[in-house]
Amino acid sequence: MGVIWKEDPRYFPSQNRAFGARVKHVIATTFTAPGSGGHYRPAYARFAANAGNNFLSNLWRVESENKASDAAIRMIWGVTGRMGANAFAEFWPDVRKKIFKK
Repeated sequence: MGVIWKEDPRYFPSQNRAFGARVKHVIATTFTAPGSGGHYRPAYARFAANAGNNFLSNLWRVESENKASDAAIRMIWGVTGRMGANAFAEFWPDVRKKIFKK
């Protein structure tokens, strides 16, 4: 779907080096993706994949894990995981420089 809607799923670090602006960028890019023109817009393909994957997986999950509420919780974990990956990509290079000074 991302190809059809011309969404780029990659994370691009913030150009602003202020901490608060970088945190806002991490949060915003969890829910948005750059389109073919480079402007950020809602990441519809990411939302569809997250929902589709988690509800489809209910078909082969055990009965104690295959309710709609379970899929919704897995979707929330998917969003928080994406946000965590964005934060890591944003801040790890700076942390690495401070820890492993050369």
